[in-house]
Amino acid sequence: MKPGSGTLVIDISGEKAEAYEGTYQCTAQNDHGTAMSNNIVIRQSRSPLWSKERNEAIIVQVGVSLVLQCRPPAGLPPPVIFWMDNIFQKLPLNNRVSQALNGDLYFSNVLPEDTRSDYICYARFPHTQTIQQKQPISVTVLENSPAGERRPGFMAPLGSSSTQMVLRGDVLELECIAEGLPTPEMTWSKEGGELPGGRVSFHSFQKTLRIVNVVESDAGDYRCTASNSLGSGHHIIRVTVKAAPFWVSAPRNLILAPNETGILTCRVSGEPKPRISWSVNGVPIDNAPQDLRRKVEDDTVILSNVQTGSSAVYQCNASNEFGYLLANAFVSVLAEPPRVLTPPNNLYQVITNNPALLECASFGSPIPIITWFKDSQTSIHNGDPYVIHDNGTLEINVAQLLNSGKYTCIATNNLGIKENHVFLEVKEPTRILKQPEYKEVQRNRNAVFECKVKHDPSLIPTMTWLKDSGELPDDERFVVDTDSLTIKDVREGDEGTYTCIMNTTLDQDSASAMLTVVEATPTPTVVYEQPDPPTDLELTDQTERSVQLTWIPGDEHNSPTEKFLIQYEDLLHQPGVWVNMTEIAGTSTTAQLDLSPYVYYSFRVLAANHVGFSQPSQRSPQYRTNPSAPDDNPSHVQAAGTEPSNLIISWTPLTGLQSNGPGLQYKVLWRQQDEEEDQEWSSDTVANASRFVVSGTPTYVLYEVKVQALNDYGSGPEPGAVTGYSGEDLPLVAPESLQVMVHNSTLAEVHWEPVSSATVRGKMQGYKVYYQRERGLDETEAEVVQQEQAGQSLTFSGNRSEGRLPGLQPYSVYTLFIRVLNSKGEGPPSPSKTFKTPEGVPERPSFLKVINSNMDSLSLEWGPPINNNGPLTGYTLKYQPVNSTNDLGPAEVLTIPANETSITLPNLRSSTLYKFYFNAMTIKGSGPSITNEAFTIMDTTVASRQVDIATQGWFIGLMCAIALLILVLLIVCFIKRNKGGKYPVKEKEEAHQDPEIQPMKEDDGTFGEYR
Repeated sequence: MKPGSGTLVIDISGEKAEAYEGTYQCTAQNDHGTAMSNNIVIRQSRSPLWSKERNEAIIVQVGVSLVLQCRPPAGLPPPVIFWMDNIFQKLPLNNRVSQALNGDLYFSNVLPEDTRSDYICYARFPHTQTIQQKQPISVTVLENSPAGERRPGFMAPLGSSSTQMVLRGDVLELECIAEGLPTPEMTWSKEGGELPGGRVSFHSFQKTLRIVNVVESDAGDYRCTASNSLGSGHHIIRVTVKAAPFWVSAPRNLILAPNETGILTCRVSGEPKPRISWSVNGVPIDNAPQDLRRKVEDDTVILSNVQTGSSAVYQCNASNEFGYLLANAFVSVLAEPPRVLTPPNNLYQVITNNPALLECASFGSPIPIITWFKDSQTSIHNGDPYVIHDNGTLEINVAQLLNSGKYTCIATNNLGIKENHVFLEVKEPTRILKQPEYKEVQRNRNAVFECKVKHDPSLIPTMTWLKDSGELPDDERFVVDTDSLTIKDVREGDEGTYTCIMNTTLDQDSASAMLTVVEATPTPTVVYEQPDPPTDLELTDQTERSVQLTWIPGDEHNSPTEKFLIQYEDLLHQPGVWVNMTEIAGTSTTAQLDLSPYVYYSFRVLAANHVGFSQPSQRSPQYRTNPSAPDDNPSHVQAAGTEPSNLIISWTPLTGLQSNGPGLQYKVLWRQQDEEEDQEWSSDTVANASRFVVSGTPTYVLYEVKVQALNDYGSGPEPGAVTGYSGEDLPLVAPESLQVMVHNSTLAEVHWEPVSSATVRGKMQGYKVYYQRERGLDETEAEVVQQEQAGQSLTFSGNRSEGRLPGLQPYSVYTLFIRVLNSKGEGPPSPSKTFKTPEGVPERPSFLKVINSNMDSLSLEWGPPINNNGPLTGYTLKYQPVNSTNDLGPAEVLTIPANETSITLPNLRSSTLYKFYFNAMTIKGSGPSITNEAFTIMDTTVASRQVDIATQGWFIGLMCAIALLILVLLIVCFIKRNKGGKYPVKEKEEAHQDPEIQPMKEDDGTFGEYR
C-alpha cells in the first residue's frame, strides 16, 4: 500500500506478471461504515507467436473472386491487421480489393496485375509493441480461361441473412463484401426506418457501416445491396441491442436528523433487466443484523425513524450478463443546530443590470430552512427580481441601485436559529462619454486623443492606453493625462491604433482610434463634398404590393457613395411627411420596395458619403395601391379592471398606413375563461378608440379578450386571445388563529391561518403585520401615557402562514394584528395579540461626567440608560492612568450598585490624565460602554517654586548681560568687515583664484584677519 493513501502498488519486477492477474476491490472503513470500490480486473497483455504453416501457391483464372486468409493468433488486446509486400509497402486497397474486419483480403474479381508472390499479412500487438508476419502467399492469375461477367453474390456474410448483437453505447460495425463482374457497388438501408444521422459513417469503400454510441432504437434489420450492370443482390443483417446495466438514478447520500425518514433509490436499466441487490457496510443486507426500521423494496431502501448511531454506508449492486454497477450511498444521522458557513458582514459589489449572488451557505440536521430579509424589514420570497436557490443563495437577476442595502439570511431548524448579515452595493457602470477620434497629423506635429469617462464615484478608476494592442512605447514624447493622450513630434513609426481602457475593480470600458502620419510638405487640396442628389427616378414592375424604383446617381465629389436612403410620402394619410423606408448599398441603383394597401405613394432618394447626405432627389411619379382588409390587428392588447365591477380592454391602434382601407374599426370580444370552452364570446365594435370598458363584471374574474381590426373591405386575421382579471375589491376577512413565538429578546415569529382565495377578492399580495411597543415591563402607566409609541409594520408577500419580526426592543410588551393585502388595498384587521420580549443587555448610560477634580481624587456622576432592557443589576467602572506617551497604565475595575448615580475615586496621582469606561448591567450581561477622560489637579508647591525662579532679580540681570555681550560682538565683526586699506599683490592673486579650489577661511568657525 502506498503510504497515506489507498493506492495499491504492485511491483512485478521480481516475478511473472500473470501471477497478479485477477479481480481486485478496495474497501475503506471507519466507525461510521464501510465503502467499497468497483471491481478492478488486471490481465497481462499477450502477443502469441504465429503458428508455423506452409502456404500453397494459389492459381486462379482472371475474373474470379478470391479470399486470402490472415487468421492471426489471438492476442490481448486483439492485434491490428494490415497487408504489405516484402519491401514493407502497403498493398493498395480499392472498391475491388478490400480488407475485411477480421483481416482477410477479399478480391471481388481478380485481374492479371494481381499476380505476385508476396502477399504478406502483418499483425501488430499494441501493448507489447511487437509485429508478427504470416508466411508470404503467392497468387498467379491466368488468362487462358477467363470468367465471364455475372451478377453480384455475397462473399461475407454468407446466405441471405445473418444476425449480430451489440451493446448499448458500443460501436456497431456491419460488413458486406460482394463478388461479381463488373465490380459491384454497395449501398445500405434500414428496414422500416432511417439510418441515424450524425452517428453513422461508411468505411472500406461503402462495405462497412459504422454506428457509434449505439442506442436501443438502432436495433432492426439492416439491408446491404450490391449492384452492377447485370443486376443486384442483397443481404439482411438482423441487429439486436443489449445493454449492460446503466444508471437511471443512482442512490444519493443522506444526512438525516434523529426520528426522520430517508429513502435510498437505485434506479437502473439494461437488457436483460438487471438484478438489484443491496449491502450495508459491505455485507449483503440479508446477512446484516436485522433492523426493524429498515425496509427493502426491490430498488428502494426505506429508513424509518432513524436514531443517532445508525450511520452506515449502503451499497447498491445492479448486474446482468453484460456487466454490473456498484454505488455507495452514505447515510449520516446527525442532530445539529443550524450553522451559517458564509462569513458575516460580507460586502458584495456589482454593476447595475448585472446579476448579484448573495451567499448563505449553511449546515444543520435537519437541513435548515433559509429565509431572507432586506434591511431587516422586508421579507423576500421567490419571484421577480429575486430567486432563492436550494443552497440558500439569493440571486437578483438584474441588480438596480434600489437593491443596495443590508440583507439578512436566517437558517432555521427544530434545534435552533442562526442569522447572518451581508451587504450589497450596486454601482453605476463605467462608460466612455467622449471617445478618441481618428487623427491625420503631419509629421513633427502633436497628436491629441481625448478619452473622457464617467464612472461610479465610489470606485477608483485606472486609465490605460495601448498602441496596436500593446503597451505604449517607452518614450517621453507620449504624455498620458487624466483624460487624454498627447503624442509630441509625431513620426512615421507612431502610426497605428490607440486604445484607451478605463478599468475599475468591477468593470471596464474601452474605445479606439487610428493615427495616420502624413508628410508636412504642402499637397494640392482635395475638396470633399456631399454628393449631388440622384436623378431620373422611375417606377417599374408595378404590382399590388411591390414596385421597383430605379435612379441615376449624382456626382460623388471625390468621396464614394456609401449608401442610398429611400423615403416615401403618404399623400392620403400624412401629406408633407417623408418617412425613411429602406437603405441600399452605394453600388446599387435599383431597389425592390414592399408596399401597403390604400396608400398614395411618392418616393425620393438621398445619397450619402463620408461627408454627409445629399439633398433629396425630385419626387417620383405618384403610385396608388388599392384598399384591402387589414393585415394586422392592434398590438399590446391588455385587460385589467379598475373597479370591482368592470374590465378595461386597451390596445395600441393601427396607424393610417396599417389600416389598409377606409372605415377602420375594432371588434372587441370577451368571455370568462373558467367557463365552458364553447361559451359564446360577447363582442362590441368601436371606432377611433384605444380602450373599451366592460361593466357589470364579477369581482376579480379571469377573462379572455381579443381585439380584431375591421375596415370596409373585410376583417383582419383571427386575433390571439390574451387574459386579464376584472377589477379587485378590498379583502373580506382577516386572518385567524394568531400565535406568537418569541425566539429571543429582539426576534419573534408570528403564525396565522391563511384566508381562502375567494375572500381575497383580488391578486394576493401577502399579509401585513402591524405591531407596536406598548410599554416596557419596567415602565409605569404614567410613563406610558407620556410617551407616544410609533407603530411598525412588515409585509410578507405570498399566501403564507408565518413571518418573523426582527429588531424588537427587549423587556417590552407588544401588540400586533394582521391584515390581508391585495392590489386594491388592505382587508379588515385581525383581533389583536399581545406578547412580551425577554430581558436583554442594557443600552449605554445616558451620560458620564466629572463633577469635582482634586489633586488626588476625582468625582464622577452618571445617568442610567435611556432603555434598561430589564432590571439593572449594577454598573461597572474601569479606569486607568494615561502617561505622556499616551500609553495606558494598570486598570482598576469597580462594581457599583444599581441605585448609585455618583462616586468619588480616592488615592489618585496628581497632575495625571485618567480614562474611564462605564457600562450598565442586567442579568443578560453588560451593555456598551461610555467613556470619558479627566486630569487631577497639579501640586501647587512645585508650581510656586517654578514661578519664584523665573521672577528673581539676579536671573533677569544675568539674561540682560548675556544679550549685551552678544550685541558688542556683532558690532566689532561689522567694523572689521568694512575696514579700508591696500592689499599685497599676493593676497589679491589669492583672492582671485578659482573659488572651487580656494579654501574656505570661515570653515574653522573663527573670524579671519589680514596680516
